[in-house]
This record gives sequence, C-alpha cells and structure tokens, in this order.
Amino acid sequence: MKVLRYIPLLIFAACGPQLPEVAPEVITEKTLHDTDDPAIWVNPKDAAQSIVFGTDKDTNGAIYAFDLDGKIIEDKTIRNVKRPNNVDLEYGFALNDSTQTDIIVFTEREEKRIRMFSVPDMQPLDNGGFPVFTDATGEEQLPMGVALYKKPQTGDIYAIVGRKTGPTEGYLYQYQLQSDATGISAKLVRKFGGFSGKKEIEAIAVDNEKGFVYYSDEGHGIRKYHADPAQGDAEISLFGSEYFKKDIEGIAIARYDDGSGYLYVSNQQRHSFVIFDRNTNAFLDELDLTTVETDGCDVVTVPMGPKFPNGLFVSMSDSQQFYFHDLAKIKPGLYPKPE
Repeated sequence: MKVLRYIPLLIFAACGPQLPEVAPEVITEKTLHDTDDPAIWVNPKDAAQSIVFGTDKDTNGAIYAFDLDGKIIEDKTIRNVKRPNNVDLEYGFALNDSTQTDIIVFTEREEKRIRMFSVPDMQPLDNGGFPVFTDATGEEQLPMGVALYKKPQTGDIYAIVGRKTGPTEGYLYQYQLQSDATGISAKLVRKFGGFSGKKEIEAIAVDNEKGFVYYSDEGHGIRKYHADPAQGDAEISLFGSEYFKKDIEGIAIARYDDGSGYLYVSNQQRHSFVIFDRNTNAFLDELDLTTVETDGCDVVTVPMGPKFPNGLFVSMSDSQQFYFHDLAKIKPGLYPKPE
C-alpha cells in the first residue's frame, strides 16, 4: 500500500507539512468497483460480531458487508444496486406498535431513489425504493449523500438526502420514514440547506444527541443546521474551509456519554483527516490514516472486541477497500505537531 502514497505526498508537499502516518489494524477485502461510504452496525449481543457496511459505487454496484476482520460477508451483502452512493444506519425503527428493527438507508443514484433494508437480516422494507427530488430534473434529481436522524424525544427517524447539484437554497431534502397499516413510506417534511455552487454536496452526518446536521459543501466549508425541522432552517455556522486543500468530504462524529466528542472530516486531496471539537467545532488536529482520496467515513465509540477495544473508525480508500482503525490511536493530540 505504501507505493500508492509516495507520489501523492510529493505532489502535495507544498500544501502543508507531512503528517505522521497512523496505520490501520485491518484493511478489508476489495470490492469490485469503487468504494465510497461506510456505516457501522454494532451487534447488541456481541460487539465483536458487528458489521461494517460499505457502498461500491457503480452501475453494477453493491452494499458490501464486512466482518471486523475485513472479510466480505456474502449473505449480508446487497448486490445489483445501480450506483449506490452513501449509506447510513439507525437503530430501533418501529415497524408497528410492538416490533422494531435496525435499518440501513442508502442512495441509489441511477434510480433516483433511496433504499431501506432491515439489519441484520437484510430484508428490503421499501417496496422497491422511495423516489426523491421528484420535483427536480436532470442532475438535481440524482441522490448522493444520505444521513439518518432519530429525534430523541419521539423516536421519529428521518433521512436527510443530498444530490449531485441543486439550488443555492433548499439543496437538501428531509424525509420522515413512517410505518403504518399500508406499509412504509418516506414523507417529504422540508427542504433546507445552503449551497455555494462550487462543486457538490455528498457527505452528511447527524449528531442525534446534540440535534445538529453537518454537511460538506465541497470546496467551500462545513455547514451546520438543526436536524429537527421544528427548530427552523437557519444556518447555524459555516466553518473549516481554511484547513482543507480542496474537497471537504466524509464526516464522522465520535460521541461520548459525557457529551464530548470529535468531528472527523476527510481532507480528500491531502489524504488526511481534520479533527474538530464536537461542541465548539474548533480545530484540534490533522492526521494521516494512510488512506488515499477518502470520500466517506464512520465511527463508533463503544468497545468492538479485541481488535478495537476503544471503538472503531472506518474510512474508504481509492484502492477499493475500507480501512479500520482502533479509535484510541486516532484521537487528537497524540502525535507531535509537524514542523
């Protein structure tokens, strides 16, 4: 893997000091085409038996399932998906008054819809998919990013969806996922979010406990809004652009029980991750996790078995693989500052 890194680091040396490399504990088996975005499901009975889902972005794409050794779990993998872009996961979706299931939701760009499957039995719950951006045309109708928000007060679950391009306001659409006697549906509840027009919006992440949604306006900054539609559509902040070489990409939020935590954001063309404080959004550190051109990432802070006793950070690399890091090894402030 080192061969992949020398040329990019030489090219971008002028963009800042070379960062210390933090090697992963696990590199997954390869997908067929183009890895993009992961989501981590924590097995409530045995965290060491958890699953990492990851998109393989192609017309003949898939949602791959990996065990914590990085091996493909074929009977949990969803194939024949037309360009799955991003994926997210949520716990405890109410199918009816007495039954709940964990779910993944992913965008299927070429079909202009989002898909929803139960976890871990991997059954479709969407009757073929929920169309999105139905009032748009062309590239404005092509979904890319998706993040799930579970409202703590009610347990309602929403899908916040981004797209290939769109207007300068109302770029994101938020859908409430609902189940009743007629089946499961996705109800559009709001359009919100600014867009610079510079490139696109793909990476979206939600902090359920704090009630915020973050997304990367590539080449412009990280935007922050309220995740609950009842809190309004005004932008809370736009930050971080000065720490990135070019594209601002994947966002993962590390949450701790005491309310602390971090935002890990991919600095794609510098092949690194910029870390911000969860509460203040202040810059904390930048780390090189040896991935190349990272799009998506995800993180959990609970123990995940002997390989990942402190939590798990997953990020994609353009080698058609995902990299797994023990979370304790990538916290800010662990390594000397480069000079």
